[in-house]
Amino acid sequence: MNEYHIIMVIIGFVAGFAIAYWIKGKIVSQKVKAANEESIRIIKDAKRRSETLLKEAELDVKDRLFNMKNEFDSETKETKSELKKLDRRLIQREENIDRKADQFEKRERDISQSESQLVKKEEQVKQNEQKYNELIEEQKRQLEKISGLTAGQARELLIKAMENEARYEGAKLIKRIENETKEKADKKAKKIIATAIQRYAGDFVAERTVSVVQLPSDEMKGRIIGREGRNIRAIEAATGIDLIIDDTPEAVILSGFNPVRREVARLSLLKLISDGRIHPARIEDVVKKVEKEVDLAIKEAGEQAAFDLGVHGLHGELVKILGRLKFRSSYTQNVLQHSVEVGFLCGIMAVELGLNQKLARRMGLLHDIGKAVDHEVEGPHALIGSKLAKKYGESQRVVHAIAAHHEDVPPNTVYALLVQAADGLSGARPGARKELLENYIKRLEDLENIANSFKGVANTYAIQAGRELRVIVESDIISDEESILLSRDIAHKIEESLTFPGQIRVTVIRETRAVEYANK
Repeated sequence: MNEYHIIMVIIGFVAGFAIAYWIKGKIVSQKVKAANEESIRIIKDAKRRSETLLKEAELDVKDRLFNMKNEFDSETKETKSELKKLDRRLIQREENIDRKADQFEKRERDISQSESQLVKKEEQVKQNEQKYNELIEEQKRQLEKISGLTAGQARELLIKAMENEARYEGAKLIKRIENETKEKADKKAKKIIATAIQRYAGDFVAERTVSVVQLPSDEMKGRIIGREGRNIRAIEAATGIDLIIDDTPEAVILSGFNPVRREVARLSLLKLISDGRIHPARIEDVVKKVEKEVDLAIKEAGEQAAFDLGVHGLHGELVKILGRLKFRSSYTQNVLQHSVEVGFLCGIMAVELGLNQKLARRMGLLHDIGKAVDHEVEGPHALIGSKLAKKYGESQRVVHAIAAHHEDVPPNTVYALLVQAADGLSGARPGARKELLENYIKRLEDLENIANSFKGVANTYAIQAGRELRVIVESDIISDEESILLSRDIAHKIEESLTFPGQIRVTVIRETRAVEYANK
């Protein structure tokens, strides 16, 4: 039973397994069939889509080809039209070139003909020139035979005649130009100078620096000298000034190069005389007090001069040095007053010329600043003054104007020339300065000697205090035109040889006198 049952079970298991396998095969076959059908359907759809895409692509390609063809046709058409235009232009250019070539050929033929004609003319000219030269030589030989002069001698005579004629014409031209220039310059200069003089009212004679002290009596001389000369030694030691007590009645002479010290000595001596007490201790006390008073007066004088001219910003030391000019004189003209006058004149003339009035006044005020210390420092007062101005902060233009006002350095600005003119105007006015008789006579003699040194001068006369030189020439030696050149030469030689303020007028006089007698 057991075996039977086991076999049945096995048979049943095998049968079940076979049935299950068959069912599984059946199912698998159905799925395979469905998958085949699905794949066939997918393939068919893919074919349909691919055919559709191909058709669309073909249509798109055809459209693009059509558009590209149209564009190519239009571009080709434009290119053809441009080529046609270029062809026409090239044809025109070729025609123009051909015409120009023809013209050039024609011109070349004309030039060749002209060259041949010129060669012929040149040969003819050479022949004519040779002929003319022969004729000229023949004429020269005949002229030399007739005149008795060689060609060189005749040439010299001709050159001399032309030179005389040129000098004559040049003198006439110089005279005309000089007259016109002088008229214009004199009118302008006289107007400016006259305006400056009219607008400045200054004393004709400045106060003279006193170096002589008047005494109440000759007995005072003994008191000034003192016992064994101790008073006079004390005064000289305290002031640095020499006292000269001689036979001059009721007067004591003060001698010294320093004008400030001389003024201190003068004032101190006057105080001692008025006080009556004269002894060494009193002398020292009075001199110290007077020195303080003089220092204060110097500073006030400098400040007042700067204030009168409206000059501001001067260095304190420069103001003091300027004030010292109050006690300095030049040809009896007070230098401080002269400086103020020059400053005013510079300012007035600067206004007339459209220049800086304040700057011109500053230059005029400081132009003689070197005279305050020229007894202590070597060199010309103009250069000394320029160094002082530079030291105390003045501008380069002011420094240059001070240095150039006596031409120790060449003037290179209008302001420097203004200072020169104002300085000469202030010193040259009648009565402004007193000149030594010997110097005055020597200057007149020098002027006359300079004029007499020229050929053809008969007489010379220096007149108007040496402001004018009249020269009388011999009419048979000096012509009218040469008298103009002579006046210029004399003036130039005076400028080179002499030093003088202002200007000197040179007048050359030439006259021809015709004398005849009537007899009866």
